[in-house]
Amino acid sequence: MASLALPNPLKRFFAARTPQATLHEPVTLTGQRIFILPSRLGLGFSFLLLVMLAGAINYNNSLVFGMTFLLAGLALTAMLHTYRNLAGISVRIENAEAAFAGEAVHFSLVLNSPDRAREAIELASDDHQVMTEIGPDLRTRCRLPRGTRKRGRQTLGKVTLSSQYPLGLFYCWSHIAFQTEALVYPKPVPAGEPLPDAARKPNQDGDQGRGNDDFQGFRHYHPGDSPRHLNWKALAREQPPLTKTFGGDRVEERWFDWEQLGSPDPELRLSQLCRWVLDAERQQVRYGLRLPNLSLPLDHGAAHRRRCLAALAEFQ
Repeated sequence: MASLALPNPLKRFFAARTPQATLHEPVTLTGQRIFILPSRLGLGFSFLLLVMLAGAINYNNSLVFGMTFLLAGLALTAMLHTYRNLAGISVRIENAEAAFAGEAVHFSLVLNSPDRAREAIELASDDHQVMTEIGPDLRTRCRLPRGTRKRGRQTLGKVTLSSQYPLGLFYCWSHIAFQTEALVYPKPVPAGEPLPDAARKPNQDGDQGRGNDDFQGFRHYHPGDSPRHLNWKALAREQPPLTKTFGGDRVEERWFDWEQLGSPDPELRLSQLCRWVLDAERQQVRYGLRLPNLSLPLDHGAAHRRRCLAALAEFQ
Protein backbone atom coordinates (compact mmCIF):
# COMPACT_ATOMS: atom_id res chain seq x y z
CA MET A 1 0.00 0.00 0.00
CA ALA A 2 2.76 2.44 0.93
CA SER A 3 4.71 1.66 -2.23
CA LEU A 4 1.95 2.71 -4.65
CA ALA A 5 2.86 5.41 -7.16
CA LEU A 6 0.51 8.24 -6.21
CA PRO A 7 -0.39 11.30 -8.30
CA ASN A 8 0.94 14.66 -7.13
CA PRO A 9 -2.28 15.87 -5.44
CA LEU A 10 -2.39 12.73 -3.29
CA LYS A 11 1.33 13.05 -2.53
CA ARG A 12 0.76 16.59 -1.29
CA PHE A 13 -2.23 15.40 0.73
CA PHE A 14 -0.22 12.71 2.53
CA ALA A 15 2.83 14.98 2.95
CA ALA A 16 0.71 17.60 4.71
CA ARG A 17 -0.37 14.95 7.22
CA THR A 18 3.08 13.44 7.81
CA PRO A 19 4.58 14.87 11.04
CA GLN A 20 8.29 15.65 11.27
CA ALA A 21 9.90 13.96 14.28
CA THR A 22 13.33 14.50 15.86
CA LEU A 23 15.33 12.71 18.55
CA HIS A 24 13.35 12.07 21.78
CA GLU A 25 10.36 14.05 20.44
CA PRO A 26 7.18 11.89 20.59
CA VAL A 27 4.57 11.96 17.83
CA THR A 28 1.01 10.83 18.57
CA LEU A 29 -1.09 9.18 15.87
CA THR A 30 -4.34 11.15 15.77
CA GLY A 31 -7.32 10.89 13.45
CA GLN A 32 -6.04 13.26 10.77
CA ARG A 33 -2.78 11.29 10.51
CA ILE A 34 -4.33 7.84 10.14
CA PHE A 35 -5.67 6.44 6.87
CA ILE A 36 -7.64 3.26 6.24
CA LEU A 37 -8.69 1.40 3.09
CA PRO A 38 -9.85 -2.12 2.29
CA SER A 39 -7.04 -4.61 1.83
CA ARG A 40 -6.98 -7.09 -1.06
CA LEU A 41 -8.68 -9.59 1.19
CA GLY A 42 -11.23 -6.93 2.10
CA LEU A 43 -11.97 -6.18 -1.57
CA GLY A 44 -12.51 -9.88 -2.22
CA PHE A 45 -14.73 -10.08 0.85
CA SER A 46 -16.76 -7.09 -0.41
CA PHE A 47 -17.22 -8.75 -3.81
CA LEU A 48 -18.45 -11.90 -2.05
CA LEU A 49 -21.01 -9.86 -0.09
CA LEU A 50 -22.28 -8.28 -3.32
CA VAL A 51 -22.70 -11.72 -4.88
CA MET A 52 -24.54 -12.95 -1.79
CA LEU A 53 -26.77 -9.86 -1.80
CA ALA A 54 -27.60 -10.34 -5.48
CA GLY A 55 -28.47 -13.97 -4.85
CA ALA A 56 -30.64 -13.10 -1.88
CA ILE A 57 -32.54 -10.51 -3.92
CA ASN A 58 -32.92 -12.84 -6.89
CA TYR A 59 -34.24 -15.78 -4.85
CA ASN A 60 -35.86 -13.70 -2.09
CA ASN A 61 -34.06 -15.84 0.49
CA SER A 62 -34.26 -14.36 3.97
CA LEU A 63 -31.52 -16.64 5.33
CA VAL A 64 -29.01 -15.36 2.75
CA PHE A 65 -30.13 -11.79 3.52
CA GLY A 66 -29.44 -12.35 7.19
CA MET A 67 -26.04 -13.92 6.53
CA THR A 68 -25.07 -11.09 4.17
CA PHE A 69 -25.97 -8.36 6.65
CA LEU A 70 -24.30 -10.26 9.50
CA LEU A 71 -21.04 -10.49 7.56
CA ALA A 72 -21.30 -6.83 6.51
CA GLY A 73 -21.73 -5.83 10.16
CA LEU A 74 -18.73 -7.98 11.08
CA ALA A 75 -16.65 -6.17 8.45
CA LEU A 76 -17.68 -2.73 9.74
CA THR A 77 -16.79 -3.78 13.29
CA ALA A 78 -13.40 -5.05 12.06
CA MET A 79 -12.79 -1.69 10.36
CA LEU A 80 -13.36 0.11 13.67
CA HIS A 81 -11.01 -2.22 15.56
CA THR A 82 -8.32 -1.91 12.86
CA TYR A 83 -8.43 1.88 13.18
CA ARG A 84 -8.41 1.78 16.99
CA ASN A 85 -5.37 -0.51 16.92
CA LEU A 86 -3.26 2.47 15.69
CA ALA A 87 -5.13 5.50 17.03
CA GLY A 88 -3.53 7.14 20.05
CA ILE A 89 -0.13 5.45 19.83
CA SER A 90 2.79 7.79 20.52
CA VAL A 91 6.11 7.09 18.83
CA ARG A 92 9.52 8.52 19.61
CA ILE A 93 13.02 7.68 18.48
CA GLU A 94 15.36 7.00 21.39
CA ASN A 95 18.78 6.68 19.78
CA ALA A 96 20.60 5.80 16.60
CA GLU A 97 23.44 3.27 16.47
CA ALA A 98 26.40 3.91 14.18
CA ALA A 99 27.55 1.34 11.63
CA PHE A 100 30.10 0.89 8.87
CA ALA A 101 29.23 1.61 5.26
CA GLY A 102 27.45 -1.35 3.70
CA GLU A 103 25.95 -2.42 7.02
CA ALA A 104 22.57 -1.44 8.42
CA VAL A 105 22.28 1.31 11.01
CA HIS A 106 19.72 0.64 13.73
CA PHE A 107 17.29 3.18 15.14
CA SER A 108 15.63 2.44 18.49
CA LEU A 109 11.95 3.38 18.55
CA VAL A 110 9.70 3.49 21.62
CA LEU A 111 5.96 2.98 21.19
CA ASN A 112 3.55 3.94 23.96
CA SER A 113 -0.16 3.19 24.21
CA PRO A 114 -2.29 5.41 26.46
CA ASP A 115 -4.91 2.85 27.46
CA ARG A 116 -4.64 -0.71 26.09
CA ALA A 117 -2.46 -3.32 24.46
CA ARG A 118 -2.03 -3.25 20.67
CA GLU A 119 -1.52 -6.20 18.34
CA ALA A 120 0.35 -6.85 15.08
CA ILE A 121 1.81 -3.41 14.33
CA GLU A 122 4.26 -3.21 11.44
CA LEU A 123 6.94 -0.54 11.16
CA ALA A 124 8.48 -0.15 7.72
CA SER A 125 11.26 2.04 6.36
CA ASP A 126 12.29 2.14 2.71
CA ASP A 127 14.08 -1.20 2.90
CA HIS A 128 13.17 -2.98 6.16
CA GLN A 129 10.06 -4.05 8.03
CA VAL A 130 9.63 -4.97 11.70
CA MET A 131 6.53 -6.50 13.31
CA THR A 132 5.84 -5.66 16.95
CA GLU A 133 3.09 -5.32 19.52
CA ILE A 134 2.44 -3.24 22.62
CA GLY A 135 1.94 -5.53 25.60
CA PRO A 136 0.03 -5.08 28.86
CA ASP A 137 2.67 -2.66 30.18
CA LEU A 138 1.55 -0.26 27.37
CA ARG A 139 5.11 0.26 26.14
CA THR A 140 7.49 -1.46 23.77
CA ARG A 141 10.87 -0.89 22.15
CA CYS A 142 11.93 -2.05 18.72
CA ARG A 143 15.00 -1.60 16.53
CA LEU A 144 14.35 -0.58 12.94
CA PRO A 145 17.32 -1.08 10.57
CA ARG A 146 18.12 1.12 7.60
CA GLY A 147 20.54 0.07 4.89
CA THR A 148 23.61 2.17 4.06
CA ARG A 149 25.79 2.50 0.97
CA LYS A 150 28.31 5.21 1.81
CA ARG A 151 29.82 6.93 4.83
CA GLY A 152 28.43 10.11 6.35
CA ARG A 153 25.11 10.66 8.06
CA GLN A 154 22.08 8.48 7.41
CA THR A 155 18.58 9.66 8.31
CA LEU A 156 15.84 7.20 9.12
CA GLY A 157 13.46 9.12 6.87
CA LYS A 158 9.81 8.23 6.51
CA VAL A 159 8.50 5.34 8.58
CA THR A 160 5.11 3.75 7.97
CA LEU A 161 3.19 2.30 10.91
CA SER A 162 0.46 -0.02 9.72
CA SER A 163 -1.89 -2.71 10.93
CA GLN A 164 -4.44 -5.14 9.48
CA TYR A 165 -5.52 -6.50 12.84
CA PRO A 166 -7.87 -8.23 13.61
CA LEU A 167 -9.26 -9.82 10.42
CA GLY A 168 -7.02 -8.44 7.66
CA LEU A 169 -9.99 -6.91 5.83
CA PHE A 170 -8.66 -3.35 6.14
CA TYR A 171 -5.22 -1.78 5.87
CA CYS A 172 -4.69 1.09 8.33
CA TRP A 173 -1.51 3.17 8.18
CA SER A 174 0.21 6.38 9.19
CA HIS A 175 3.48 8.06 8.11
CA ILE A 176 6.08 9.72 10.34
CA ALA A 177 9.15 11.48 8.90
CA PHE A 178 12.08 11.09 11.30
CA GLN A 179 14.92 13.60 10.95
CA THR A 180 17.26 11.77 13.35
CA GLU A 181 20.65 10.92 11.85
CA ALA A 182 23.04 8.04 12.49
CA LEU A 183 26.76 8.08 11.72
CA VAL A 184 28.01 5.77 9.00
CA TYR A 185 31.74 5.06 9.29
CA PRO A 186 33.91 4.28 6.25
CA LYS A 187 34.04 0.63 5.33
CA PRO A 188 37.43 -0.63 6.59
CA VAL A 189 39.75 -2.35 4.18
CA PRO A 190 40.34 -6.05 4.85
CA ALA A 191 42.72 -6.79 7.71
CA GLY A 192 46.27 -7.64 6.80
CA GLU A 193 48.38 -4.51 6.38
CA PRO A 194 50.38 -3.81 9.60
CA LEU A 195 50.12 -0.58 11.55
CA PRO A 196 52.51 2.25 10.68
CA ASP A 197 55.83 2.38 12.55
CA ALA A 198 55.55 3.46 16.16
CA ALA A 199 56.43 7.01 17.11
CA ARG A 200 57.93 5.66 20.36
CA LYS A 201 59.95 2.43 20.36
CA PRO A 202 59.98 -0.01 23.31
CA ASN A 203 63.06 -0.05 25.51
CA GLN A 204 64.43 -2.23 28.27
CA ASP A 205 64.36 0.31 31.14
CA GLY A 206 60.63 0.53 31.82
CA ASP A 207 60.60 4.34 31.71
CA GLN A 208 57.71 4.79 29.33
CA GLY A 209 55.17 5.53 32.05
CA ARG A 210 52.00 3.55 32.30
CA GLY A 211 51.54 0.48 30.17
CA ASN A 212 50.02 -2.97 30.13
CA ASP A 213 53.02 -5.27 30.43
CA ASP A 214 55.18 -5.34 33.60
CA PHE A 215 53.60 -5.26 37.06
CA GLN A 216 55.00 -2.41 39.18
CA GLY A 217 52.90 -2.31 42.35
CA PHE A 218 49.67 -0.96 43.82
CA ARG A 219 48.09 2.43 44.26
CA HIS A 220 44.83 3.60 45.82
CA TYR A 221 41.72 2.91 43.78
CA HIS A 222 40.33 5.78 41.67
CA PRO A 223 36.76 5.74 40.30
CA GLY A 224 36.85 4.53 36.72
CA ASP A 225 39.75 2.07 37.15
CA SER A 226 39.30 -1.15 35.23
CA PRO A 227 37.89 -4.02 37.35
CA ARG A 228 40.55 -6.28 35.81
CA HIS A 229 43.25 -4.28 37.61
CA LEU A 230 41.66 -4.32 41.07
CA ASN A 231 43.38 -6.22 43.88
CA TRP A 232 40.50 -8.54 44.72
CA LYS A 233 42.51 -10.37 47.39
CA ALA A 234 42.81 -7.14 49.35
CA LEU A 235 39.07 -6.56 49.07
CA ALA A 236 38.42 -10.10 50.31
CA ARG A 237 40.51 -9.27 53.39
CA GLU A 238 38.36 -6.12 53.88
CA GLN A 239 41.31 -3.85 53.12
CA PRO A 240 40.98 -0.54 51.24
CA PRO A 241 40.61 -1.10 47.48
CA LEU A 242 43.88 -1.03 45.56
CA THR A 243 44.61 -0.94 41.83
CA LYS A 244 47.51 -2.73 40.15
CA THR A 245 49.91 -0.56 38.15
CA PHE A 246 52.00 -1.69 35.20
CA GLY A 247 55.14 -0.40 33.59
CA GLY A 248 55.20 0.85 30.03
CA ASP A 249 58.17 -1.03 28.60
CA ARG A 250 56.14 -1.71 25.50
CA VAL A 251 53.96 1.36 25.28
CA GLU A 252 53.91 2.50 21.66
CA GLU A 253 52.43 5.59 20.13
CA ARG A 254 51.29 5.60 16.56
CA TRP A 255 50.09 8.40 14.35
CA PHE A 256 47.71 7.65 11.51
CA ASP A 257 48.29 10.42 9.02
CA TRP A 258 46.34 11.23 5.88
CA GLU A 259 49.61 12.18 4.20
CA GLN A 260 51.10 8.74 4.90
CA LEU A 261 48.81 7.23 2.30
CA GLY A 262 49.59 7.64 -1.37
CA SER A 263 46.30 6.52 -2.87
CA PRO A 264 44.63 9.18 -5.06
CA ASP A 265 41.21 7.90 -3.96
CA PRO A 266 40.17 9.73 -0.74
CA GLU A 267 37.62 7.04 0.15
CA LEU A 268 40.32 4.38 0.00
CA ARG A 269 42.50 6.48 2.31
CA LEU A 270 39.63 6.81 4.78
CA SER A 271 38.99 3.07 4.65
CA GLN A 272 42.66 2.37 5.42
CA LEU A 273 42.69 4.85 8.31
CA CYS A 274 39.52 3.21 9.62
CA ARG A 275 41.23 -0.19 9.55
CA TRP A 276 44.24 1.17 11.45
CA VAL A 277 42.00 2.69 14.14
CA LEU A 278 40.21 -0.63 14.65
CA ASP A 279 43.45 -2.62 14.74
CA ALA A 280 45.16 -0.19 17.12
CA GLU A 281 42.23 -0.30 19.52
CA ARG A 282 42.21 -4.08 19.44
CA GLN A 283 45.96 -4.13 20.20
CA GLN A 284 45.55 -1.49 22.97
CA VAL A 285 47.98 0.89 21.28
CA ARG A 286 47.86 4.63 21.89
CA TYR A 287 47.19 6.34 18.59
CA GLY A 288 46.40 9.69 17.10
CA LEU A 289 44.73 10.74 13.87
CA ARG A 290 45.81 13.48 11.48
CA LEU A 291 43.48 14.64 8.75
CA PRO A 292 43.59 17.84 6.69
CA ASN A 293 42.45 20.63 9.06
CA LEU A 294 41.95 18.17 11.95
CA SER A 295 44.20 16.42 14.44
CA LEU A 296 43.09 14.15 17.27
CA PRO A 297 45.75 13.68 20.00
CA LEU A 298 47.19 10.40 21.16
CA ASP A 299 44.81 8.34 23.28
CA HIS A 300 43.02 5.01 23.37
CA GLY A 301 39.74 3.57 24.58
CA ALA A 302 36.17 3.35 23.34
CA ALA A 303 35.55 7.11 23.48
CA HIS A 304 38.71 7.87 21.47
CA ARG A 305 37.76 5.19 18.94
CA ARG A 306 34.33 6.78 18.46
CA ARG A 307 35.90 10.25 18.01
CA CYS A 308 38.29 8.99 15.36
CA LEU A 309 35.66 7.02 13.46
CA ALA A 310 33.26 9.97 13.60
CA ALA A 311 35.97 12.26 12.18
CA LEU A 312 36.50 9.80 9.32
CA ALA A 313 32.75 9.51 8.70
CA GLU A 314 32.25 13.28 8.49
CA PHE A 315 35.43 14.08 6.58
CA GLN A 316 34.78 16.38 3.64
